[in-house]
Amino acid sequence: MSSSDDRLKLQRALAFHQGGQLQNAGKLYREIIAADPKNSHALHYLGLIEAATGNVREAVALLHRSLALEPRNIQFVENYATILFQAGQFQSALEIAERGLALDALHPAVLYVKAIALCKLKRLRDSVAAFDKLLARAPNHVAAINERGSALAELRDYDAALASFEHALSLQPKYAEAHLNKGNIFGSLKRYDAALAAYDQALALKPNLALAWIGRGQVLGELDRHGDALVAYDKALALQPGLAQAWLGRGNILLAARRYEEAFAAYDKAMALDPDLDDVPGARLFAKLCLCDWTNLDGETARLLAMLRQDKAASTPFHLLAVPSSSAKDQQQCAMRSVQDRPHFPPLWHGDIFAHKRIRLAYLSGDFREHPVGYLTAGLFEHHDKTRFETTALSLGADRASPVRERIEGAFEHFIDVGRRSDQEIANLIREREIDILVDLMGFTSHNRFGVVARRPAPIQVNYLGYSGTMGSAHLDYILADRVIIPEDHSAFYSEQVVWLSDCYLINDDRRTIAERVPPRRECGLPEEGFVFCCFNNSYKLSPETFALWMRLLTATPASVLWLSEANATAQANLRRAAERWAVAPDRLVFAPRLPAVADHLARQRQADLFLDTLPYNAHTTACDALWAGVPVLTCAGATFAGRVAASLVQAVGLDELITSSPADYEALALELARDPSRLASLRQQLARNKSTFPLFQTERTTRQIEAAYTTMWERYQRGEPTRARSAPAEPIRIAWP
Repeated sequence: MSSSDDRLKLQRALAFHQGGQLQNAGKLYREIIAADPKNSHALHYLGLIEAATGNVREAVALLHRSLALEPRNIQFVENYATILFQAGQFQSALEIAERGLALDALHPAVLYVKAIALCKLKRLRDSVAAFDKLLARAPNHVAAINERGSALAELRDYDAALASFEHALSLQPKYAEAHLNKGNIFGSLKRYDAALAAYDQALALKPNLALAWIGRGQVLGELDRHGDALVAYDKALALQPGLAQAWLGRGNILLAARRYEEAFAAYDKAMALDPDLDDVPGARLFAKLCLCDWTNLDGETARLLAMLRQDKAASTPFHLLAVPSSSAKDQQQCAMRSVQDRPHFPPLWHGDIFAHKRIRLAYLSGDFREHPVGYLTAGLFEHHDKTRFETTALSLGADRASPVRERIEGAFEHFIDVGRRSDQEIANLIREREIDILVDLMGFTSHNRFGVVARRPAPIQVNYLGYSGTMGSAHLDYILADRVIIPEDHSAFYSEQVVWLSDCYLINDDRRTIAERVPPRRECGLPEEGFVFCCFNNSYKLSPETFALWMRLLTATPASVLWLSEANATAQANLRRAAERWAVAPDRLVFAPRLPAVADHLARQRQADLFLDTLPYNAHTTACDALWAGVPVLTCAGATFAGRVAASLVQAVGLDELITSSPADYEALALELARDPSRLASLRQQLARNKSTFPLFQTERTTRQIEAAYTTMWERYQRGEPTRARSAPAEPIRIAWP
């Protein structure tokens, strides 16, 4: 001290500080520093006040000056490292903690900062080691025990993580953060009931724990309890409006509820708060596509793809499928990045070869219901040869009675509802039943259970139908495809071994009913005369380039209309405004409302003259619908799996001339067909004939090819051959028509 007055002033400042009178304390500290800029204690304590009042930058500067003056003051080290950590400067916090440990290698508080900083820096094993060193000195350090569990959870050592959280709770039962962490683990393991119970315990102890409300929202969203999930996210945001993760979760719920405008607003807020938050840029862009909001689409697409190519987790794989300019390589990289961030588990299957009289075949899906996957696959399940295959359905979705659900349940020998079981329980069931071949019908679609296949419960695991691309994972051995959707030079972009069926990969159901009554045009909102172009694809599949092409077709075809699936109100308004910009009357866009019965929708399609496909994401089930209803489908083969499906379908029904290779050719052919009624009538007649003779709608034929593929996989497995290419892409396996 420079004088007794300064010492007295410092004591008064400390008294104010300890009594919570921060303004008075700060004033005195500043007076001391003005008189003595090297007063380390005044600098340090003023730094603590600045940190407490949110002025982190000034706090760090003051603490840095105080430590420079007293480099061996362990209390200064502890406080400085802690403030740096709280400021998110984890590397600096670690460096200061290391300086303190050079003074006292077992200082508990400094060891704690080191351990948590290492965890934030993703040096997880070093973090656990630091926690272990601390706990050897202070075995009842509850916060350290809890945070050690968090590091173990990030290492996907869930059993050890849960043991840490339980240990913390045994010492301090009312430790809300440990209950929160248990909930997060249970949520990751799809143990939803246990997760909700843990979050409820955390919130009973600390109702303002925003992260527990977020966790609750995530689980409720997985359970399709959208209203309850929104309430949880809103509670989190009421507590901490700047939580980007809560805005992301809110957006996900609103997107699932098809409230796209609100979803976009939530994603936009999340991205403004944290541009690097996982999945936000892709989700935000996808919501814009659902709204047909194409403002600055090129710029936003370029930024998203640049982030993905830098190996950032900027999008979920499904959202990327609709993004213009994304390539098969981009989609594989996105899938691999997504899988990399998911939990890893020890395999349940250890290489043993089962010897069963029949091949045990299981399908995993949440879509055994009124859903495109349900419509397409009902016939496949019915036609399976039960003398060669023992079939099991593992149903993840809600049990909603419908004709499709009834057919599917009746087609399987074993139909097991596993929707409320955890991933581990489902995987254990598959292993206990010694399933030979597990077919994942979901991929990266909503509510998928990748955690089941990640546990490797079956010797052969197959990616089929539900997701139009690679899963990017060694857990999936094969992908069923054909030569159109995955050309040979694209096989390198698939982490699975490609298996080519000789016909179209997409199974169809030849028992689908079409209502006998075809409603008149007026009833459909269509003009009595004039050419009807149609496209019933989802709004996110529409691109400005394709829409511009369609507008040119309407302009060149007087009295024509474009018949689209009814989209959300914002999308419809945006499309009508876009039509006006092309000098096309908005009422030439006709939006078809959703009908309760698919048979009625199929019947009304017969009033259309030509189905126009979309790029970069083709019609899939909607193209099957049109062809089954007798409407020719014009497509352009794209650059990815999702952009080549319609070409595969059209080829499999013998209408190869309707497959074009460029937008210009697509536009020219559409105009030719609109102007040549006899040629179009000939195509419709050809389609009517081919439906019963070409492969696309021959359900039994396609089933036999799929069974031949399964048999080939099974035989390779029986011979002990590797199920997939381990070091380099393998040649596609060709499955000939038996």
